[in-house]
Amino acid sequence: MTQTTPPTTARSEVEKIKEASNYLRGTIAAGLADPLTGSIAEKDTQLLKFHGSYMQDDRDLRLERQRQKLEPAYQFMIRLRMAGGVCTPAQWLKLDDLARRYGGNTIRLTTRQTVQYHNVLKHQLRPLVRGIDEVAMTSIAACGDVNRNVLSSSNPFQSPAHQEVTDWCLKIDRHLRPQTTAYREIWLGERRLGAGEEDHEPIYGKLYLPRKFKIAIAIPPNNDVDVFANDLGFIAIIDAAGKLQGFNVAIGGGMGMTHGDAATYPRAATVIGYCPADKVVEVAENVLKVQRDFGDRSNRKHARLKYTIDDRSVEWYRDELNRYLGWSLEAARPYAFTTNGDQYGWLRGSDERWYLTLFIQNGRIKDWHDYPLMTALREIAKVHSGDFRITANQNLIIGGVTDAQKPQIEALARQYRLLDGSQQSALRVNSMACVAFPTCGLALAESERYLPELVTKLEDVMREAGLADDPITIRMTGCPNGCARPYLAEIGLVGRSPGKYNLYLGAGFTGDRLNKLYKESVGEEQILSELTPIIQRYAKEREGGEKFGDFVVRKGYVKAVIEASRDFHG
Repeated sequence: MTQTTPPTTARSEVEKIKEASNYLRGTIAAGLADPLTGSIAEKDTQLLKFHGSYMQDDRDLRLERQRQKLEPAYQFMIRLRMAGGVCTPAQWLKLDDLARRYGGNTIRLTTRQTVQYHNVLKHQLRPLVRGIDEVAMTSIAACGDVNRNVLSSSNPFQSPAHQEVTDWCLKIDRHLRPQTTAYREIWLGERRLGAGEEDHEPIYGKLYLPRKFKIAIAIPPNNDVDVFANDLGFIAIIDAAGKLQGFNVAIGGGMGMTHGDAATYPRAATVIGYCPADKVVEVAENVLKVQRDFGDRSNRKHARLKYTIDDRSVEWYRDELNRYLGWSLEAARPYAFTTNGDQYGWLRGSDERWYLTLFIQNGRIKDWHDYPLMTALREIAKVHSGDFRITANQNLIIGGVTDAQKPQIEALARQYRLLDGSQQSALRVNSMACVAFPTCGLALAESERYLPELVTKLEDVMREAGLADDPITIRMTGCPNGCARPYLAEIGLVGRSPGKYNLYLGAGFTGDRLNKLYKESVGEEQILSELTPIIQRYAKEREGGEKFGDFVVRKGYVKAVIEASRDFHG
């Protein structure tokens, strides 16, 4: 399908920056070489995202540096692209080394199955990127208006088809990567174009996408990737013999919104059909192309695929996709999700190997004085012959452990108390937070640094209600952009201002229904006072097997969100 030429008028400023960037080059190289400032030019900060990095500053130091009339404490976040979240022990050791050199002695596992570093100074960016390239890893297109890291179910013990699904994840990821040579030119010093030659983007075109684009693949019955939070979701359809048949196709998911703007909202993806497994890359490309050609390029708050769908209808998008494909999706196949979390501890895989899933609170890996987590994982990586798998719930799986090696890995896990995580409460292991302060420039309130404290207080409430072992999903973000997917949590907390959050209730436990605003701009005292009687009532009045999100809807605390554009704010 030939690309539709976007309109030449009413484009946003970012669209103009992309068009003039010479395929994402801009003046990034010159900015990196400027020793007089820790920052780069404002226009280049938009392009830098396509290379996997955001410019930030330490907000804990912002006021003091202003008082001293110093420029902000500029630093950079850099995120890797790791389709399916899998890396080798050798790669993990390199990630660990780079974190200690350039990343403030900490690694952050993200909700999109990858690693990001914070506190990286400008002069450290090139050596860090070169370091990850040495072990065949990259940060290209981990951010920006492109398809980002493709997610895939992390738990290979579920089905013999897991590896086949992972292979399709890798194929989709490779196929949709940008083709510009700017990344290797700027960061690795490789000039791949001759005089007068220009890059070519056969899928994206010169303007790339109107906004970011996210893909995930789930394997029922576990929705551990939150497939409905993505612009494009594939739900694996596996037959009774464990063979992968194909994928249901879901479109239009997305978490971001803006406080006070009812025209923005999160949306759960809509299942529109089914495709055979060997057609999944073709479907992914063409769903993306329809959005490339019809997405809003004038208003970035309205530029995600979810708004294109709601403006034109699901039926329109499906018909347009079928036209781009030249064939039609089949009717969706039956499927069912029963869980959306990770299963902790040792589990035997369908490949007859062992998988140790570790709870990593909010994805933060570092050495605490009484819990040397980073050191522990380094020591395991030195002897491990399998792989490491980052989950979409910010946890880590030590994967592919043989029977012979299991005692050694388990001894290290016990030595460093890694197995203690499996003894955490059901509430805590179903909690998730974004980074927020001090590094995120969008944060309005704390998240990662605060949620563990709030969970501790809610654990007391759960224990007193007799629910200590009952899972409830609880997620917190410092702003409404939704990086920790709070709108799909049974209890969602979204930052409004320092110490204040919007409290959302009523999402489906398996991530198939959004929650709804229950109380606006509440602090800790009111959060606890509002949730305590609801939790107590849930303990007494729930029906057999009823989940917390379903209970609060049934009891009328909030209405179910059926259609996001109409019901989420209404």
